[in-house]
Amino acid sequence: MSLYEGAVKKPIMTSLCFLAVAIFGLFSLSKLPVDLYPDIETNTIMVMTTYQGASASDIENNVTRPLENVLNSVSNLKHITSRSSENISVITLEFEYGYDIDVLTNDVRDKLDMVSSMLPDEVETPIIFKFSTDMIPILLLSVQAEESQPALYKILDDNVANPLARVPGVGTVSISGAPKREVNVYCDPNKLDAYNLSVETISSIISAENRNTPGGTFDVGSNTYSLRVEGEFKDPKEMENIVVGTHNGASVYLRDVAKVVDSVEERAQKTYSNGVQGAMIVVQKQSGANSVAISQKVIDMLPQLQKSLPSDVKLGIIVNTSDNILNTIDSLEETIMYAMLFVILVVFVFLGRWRATVIICITIPMSLVASFIYLGIIDGGSLNIISLSCLSIAIGNVVDDAIVVLENVTTHIERGSEPKQAAIHATNEVAISVIASTLTMIAVFFPLTMVSGMSGVLFRQLGWMMCVIMTVSTVSALSFTPMMCAQLLRLQKKQSKMFLTLYTPIQRALDGLDVWYQNRLNWAVRHRLTVMIGCAAFFVASLFCAKYIGTEFFPAADNSRIGINLQLPIGARVERAEALASELTNKWMTRYGDMMKVCNYTVGQADSDNTFASMQDNGSHIISMNITLKPIKERTKSLTEVAALMREDLKKYPELDKYQVNVGGSRGGSMSGQSTIDYEIYGYDFEKTDSVAQRLKRILSSVKGTADIRISRDNYQPEYQVDFDRQKLAIYGLNLTTAANALRNRINGSTASYFREDGDEYDIKVMYDPDHRQSIEDIENILLFNAQGKGVRLKEVGTVVERFNPPTIERKDRERIITVSTVVQDRPMSDIIADAQPLIDKMEVPSGVSINLSGSYEDQQDSFRDLAMLAVLIIILVYIVMASQFESFTYPGIIMTSIMFAFSGVVLILWITGTNLNVMSMIGGIMLIGIVVKNGIVLIDYITLNRERGMSITKSVLHAGKSRMRPVLMTSLTTILGMVPMAVGTGEGAEMWRPMGVAVIGGLTFSTILTLLFVPTLYTIFAFNGVRRQRRKLHKALEMSNSKNQE
Repeated sequence: MSLYEGAVKKPIMTSLCFLAVAIFGLFSLSKLPVDLYPDIETNTIMVMTTYQGASASDIENNVTRPLENVLNSVSNLKHITSRSSENISVITLEFEYGYDIDVLTNDVRDKLDMVSSMLPDEVETPIIFKFSTDMIPILLLSVQAEESQPALYKILDDNVANPLARVPGVGTVSISGAPKREVNVYCDPNKLDAYNLSVETISSIISAENRNTPGGTFDVGSNTYSLRVEGEFKDPKEMENIVVGTHNGASVYLRDVAKVVDSVEERAQKTYSNGVQGAMIVVQKQSGANSVAISQKVIDMLPQLQKSLPSDVKLGIIVNTSDNILNTIDSLEETIMYAMLFVILVVFVFLGRWRATVIICITIPMSLVASFIYLGIIDGGSLNIISLSCLSIAIGNVVDDAIVVLENVTTHIERGSEPKQAAIHATNEVAISVIASTLTMIAVFFPLTMVSGMSGVLFRQLGWMMCVIMTVSTVSALSFTPMMCAQLLRLQKKQSKMFLTLYTPIQRALDGLDVWYQNRLNWAVRHRLTVMIGCAAFFVASLFCAKYIGTEFFPAADNSRIGINLQLPIGARVERAEALASELTNKWMTRYGDMMKVCNYTVGQADSDNTFASMQDNGSHIISMNITLKPIKERTKSLTEVAALMREDLKKYPELDKYQVNVGGSRGGSMSGQSTIDYEIYGYDFEKTDSVAQRLKRILSSVKGTADIRISRDNYQPEYQVDFDRQKLAIYGLNLTTAANALRNRINGSTASYFREDGDEYDIKVMYDPDHRQSIEDIENILLFNAQGKGVRLKEVGTVVERFNPPTIERKDRERIITVSTVVQDRPMSDIIADAQPLIDKMEVPSGVSINLSGSYEDQQDSFRDLAMLAVLIIILVYIVMASQFESFTYPGIIMTSIMFAFSGVVLILWITGTNLNVMSMIGGIMLIGIVVKNGIVLIDYITLNRERGMSITKSVLHAGKSRMRPVLMTSLTTILGMVPMAVGTGEGAEMWRPMGVAVIGGLTFSTILTLLFVPTLYTIFAFNGVRRQRRKLHKALEMSNSKNQE
C-alpha cells in the first residue's frame, strides 16, 4: 500500500501525525533564542606580547618576527598580520572558516611554547586572545553627570556595573570615560633640593607610613588578644603631617615640600553624551547567551538603578543592538505574513474553490513549523534573519507540490470520479514528478551546506532548513493533501449568485488565457526555427546587459548607527580635541536634530586595564563618536546619506589629520557596514612605501564614488629623548637604569602606595608639581641622586633632543605593509576598481614594493568564486536527478535550457532596477535553478504521459501545454508573489534581502514565459528527430531482411 493510499484510507492517523509535528514545532519555537545572525564561529586569534621600554622597531625585530616565523606553520592559516608599536606587539592570525577555533588555539599555544626561550628576557609571556561574537557589545549606555563628576567612577561601579554584572548571561560590564580617583602628591623640586630630599625618598616614606601591621597575639589573664598597628590613612589630608626628614634639628613635614591633591587621574578618557559630560557603560554578553533577552533584562533594570543614583546622574541608551535585531525580525515576520496572503490569493483565483484554498492554507504552516524542530535540535539554533528569510523563501515553494496534487485531484473529481478514488489516482499520476521536483530543489539547497568562507557560515543554515522544509512539504503533499482532498472536496454544486458574480470574470479571464496560450503554442510548434532563433537572440542580448551591472560584496544595511573616528595631528593636547568634538556635536545636533537620537563622544587616552577601550583607537589626539539615529521610518534620509553629509562637514576642518565615518558603527568588511576597498602596499623601506601610499591616495581621491580615504600608517611621532653620557653617569656613581627611572618618577609619577576606602583602592602617586614639568628647561634641571645621596643635574650627564619616532610597524604575511583604504559610496565597487586600476597600473612603483588589492573586494571575489562553483555543482546534480527520473539524457537537457532564461531574467532585472550583483542576488540566482526546472519537469512529464497514451507528438505537446499551463503559472506566481514583500521591503534589515527578492522575481518571470513556449518547441524538435531516427533504423532493418530473403 502506497503512502497516499494509506493516508486517504486512515485520515485520523494522518491528521494526528501532522498535528504532533505541529505541536512539537511550536514547542521548539517557544524555546528558540532570537539573534541577528546564526551562531558564527569566528576565525581569528590574537597574540599580544609586551616588552616594556622597547621602540616599534625593537619590538618588530626582537618579538614580532621570531613569533611570526613560528606561528606561520600553524595549520589552516589564511593570513598573519601584526602591529609592532611602542611596548607591545599584536599578532593577528586569520584562519580559514569552518575549523574548530579551540583546536587552533591549542596549536598556537604549543608553537608559542617552542619560541619563548628565543625572546629577550624582559619580554612578558604572550597572551592568546580568541575573538568571538560575544565581544561585540550588546548595549552601550550613556551617563550624564554634573556635580557628581569627580566621584562618578565609584558611583557607577557600585550602583550600576556590579548589579548589571550579576544579571544571568551578562559577561563583562566596563565603564569608560569616567576618570578614576587618584591621590596625587605634587612635590616642589626647589623645596626638595633645599631639604636634600628626592621623590624616591618621599615615595618610600609614604609607603612605610601607610600600613596596617599585625603584631601577633598575647594573653591577658584568661583571654587571648591580637595586637595590631593601624597605620593606614583614613583621609588623604593626614599625609600632609608625615615627617619626611629633619633640617637643622627641626622636623620637615610633607606639607613643607609638597601638596596633597585628592582628585582624578591626570590623563584619562572623558565621555560626553549629547554635549553633557559623563561616562559610557559597555555591556557584553556571555558566550551562547540570548542577546535580545539579556538586553531586555538590563533595560528593565535601568529605572530601578536610576533610583539608587544621585539626582544629577542620568542613565540613557546609546546603542541597543536588540532594537536592531527585533526591528529586523519584525519586518521579516511582516514579509512572511504578506507572502502567505499573496500565495493564498493566487490559489483561490486559480482554483476558484474555497475548500481547496483551505487545504493549501493548512499545508503552508505545517511545513514551516517542522523547520523549527530542526532549529531546536541543532546546537546553537536561533531565530535569526537567515532562518526567518528562509521561511519567506520557502512559502512559495512549499505550496508547489500541494498545488500540483490538488489541481489534478480537482480535475479527476470534475470528470466524475468519487473523491477517495480521485485522490488516490490523481496523486499516483503526479507522485513521481512531485518527488523529482523536490529532489531537484534539495539538489539546489543541499550543496549550500558545503560552501566555505564567510558565505558558507551564513548560508549553511539556509541550506539545511530548506532541505527540511522541502522534504516535509513533499511528504505532506503526498499524504496530507490527498487525505484532505478526499475529505473536503466534492463535485461542485451550483454556486451562489454572489460567488458567480465575483468569480465569473476571473474564470473568463483564465479560460481566455488558456485559449490564447494554446494558439501561441500551436504557432510556436509549427514555427520551430523562428522560436529557437528568437529565444537565442534574447539570451545573447541579455548577456550584453551584464557588463552594465555593478558588483559589491553585501548590500549596506541601515541599522541607524554611525561610528566616527577623528584624529588631530599626533601630540595635539586633549583640550583641542575636546573643543573640536564639542563644536561638531553642537553643529550636528542642530543640523540633524530631527533625525538624531544620541550623539556620544570620547576623547583622551584610555586606561590600560579597560579592555574594551584599549582595543579601540585612543589617545589625546583621537576623538571617537557613536551616533544613533532615529529608526528608518522616522527620518527622511537614509544612513548612507547622513554619513555622506557628515563627511562633507568634516572636510571643512583643515586641522583634522584623518577622519573616518563608519556606516553601521564599524569600518566596512562586516555584513552591515559600507564596503571598503583596501590597497595593500608591501615593502621594507618606510620612505618608499610612504611615497607610494601618498600617490595612491591622490589617485583614489580623483575617482568618483570614493570617500574616507585613509592611510593605515600613522605620522611619525615627535618626541623628546634624553641621550645620557654613560661615562659621565659612571663618574657620578649612576647608571642608565637609575637615571631613567628617576626621570620617569618625576614626570609620570611613582605609585607610592594605595589609599583604601569602602573596599576600594586608589593609587597614591608622587611626582613633580605640574608647574615644574612644562618645559625642556624643567627637565634639564631635574636633580638625580646616586646611592650616597649626592645630586647632579640632568643637563650635566645628558642632553634632551627632539626626534621623530617611527610609528606603528604593520606587517602582513611576514612582510612590512601599509594599507590605503577607501569607503565605497553611492557607486558599485567594481566600477570604482575599474576606474582606479588603469591609473594605478601607470604609477611608477620602486623596486622592492608591490601593491595588492584586498578588503571587501577580496571577500567578494572569494564568495563569487565559491558560489559560481556551487552553481555548476548544482546544475550537474539537478541533471543527474532528472536523467534518473526520465531514464533519458535528452529530456533533462531540454528542461535545463530554462535555466539559461532564468539567468537572462536575473541579469535584465538587475540592470533595469539598477541593483548591484552581490552575494544575496547570486544566492537568488542559484535558488532559481531548482525553481525553474520544476516547471519544465511538470510539462515534460505530462507530455510523455500523453504519448504513452497514444497521442501524436504535436497533439500531446498541445494537450500537455493546455492542461499544465495553470499549475505552472500558479507555482511560478506563488513564488514570485511570495518574494514581492522581500523585494520591496522598507523595514530595518530589508536592504540585505532586496537583491535576492529582485533576482528571483526577474529570473522566474522571464523563464516562466519562455519555458511555456521554448521547452515544448524544443521537445517537439527532439521528438520528431527521434521518430525520424527510429524510422531510418526500421527502414534499414527492413532492407536487410528483404535482401536476406532474396538471397
